[in-house]
Amino acid sequence: MYSHEVDYEIFGDDMQVVEIELDSGEVVIAEAGVMNWMDDGITFEAKMGDGSQPDKGLLGKLFDAGKRVITGESLFMTHFTNIGQGKKRVAFAAPYPGKIIPINMAQIGGELICQKDAFLCAALGTEISIAFAKRLGTGFFGGEGFILQRLRGDGMAFVHAGGTIVKKELRGETIKVDTGCIVSFSPGIDYDIERAGNLKSMFFGGEGLFLATLRGTGTVYLQSLPFSRLADRIIQHAPSMGGSDKGEGSVLGGLGRLIDGR
Repeated sequence: MYSHEVDYEIFGDDMQVVEIELDSGEVVIAEAGVMNWMDDGITFEAKMGDGSQPDKGLLGKLFDAGKRVITGESLFMTHFTNIGQGKKRVAFAAPYPGKIIPINMAQIGGELICQKDAFLCAALGTEISIAFAKRLGTGFFGGEGFILQRLRGDGMAFVHAGGTIVKKELRGETIKVDTGCIVSFSPGIDYDIERAGNLKSMFFGGEGLFLATLRGTGTVYLQSLPFSRLADRIIQHAPSMGGSDKGEGSVLGGLGRLIDGR
C-alpha cells in the first residue's frame, strides 16, 4: 500500500508542534493522545493497527496490537481523516518537550528503526511494528534500546526526541552512544551493545554499564536529553519524592531555603 502524500509545517523551537495538511480523503495516523487541534471537517477514530494492511483480518490486527503492548504503547492508534471539501489541517505534539524530526521514508530506503517511544505520527500506509535486537547481548543490556520500533513506507513519518538533535551520516564508521540518546537510524546501520570500559569505569563512571555501538553506512539521529534521563534528574532533586534536600548550587540545603523565604 502506498502512503498518502501529506504536506506539513513545524512550529516552535524546543516544544514543537507539527501541523499536517490533508486533502479530501487523506488520512494521517498518530499515537493516542498527541493531537493538539484540528480543523472542522476532520474526523478521527481509534483503530487497532496502523491501517497499512486493511485486509489483514481481526487476528492479524490483534497480533499487531499485542506487539504494541510490548513496547509500552496503547493498543490503539488514532486515524485522522479529512471528510470535508478542500484542504484541512490537524496538529500533533510530543507528550514531553523536544524536537520533531520529519523523515521522508522514500529517501532513506523505506525503513527506519527508532526508539520504542519515538514515533509521533505518519501518513496512512506507513507500517509501524517492533524490531527486536538481533544479538543476545543487546536484548539483555540495551536499556531503552532493547525493544525498537520499525517504520516502513514511502511517505512522511514524524518522530520526536528531547534536547538537541544531531543528524550523523555514517560511511562505514563506528560510533558509541548512550542507549537512550539514540532516536533512530536507517536500515544500513548495524546496532549492537558493548561493555563500557573496565569494571571501575562501568560501576563508577556514571555512564552506564553498556554503550550502544552503531556502525555501517546510513543515517543516525541522536538526542542530547532522553526523557528517561530528564525524569531521573527530576526525581533525584525533588524533596517530596525522596530526592536531595539541597537546592541547585546550594551548600545550605533546607536552611538556605528558609533564609531566602522558600
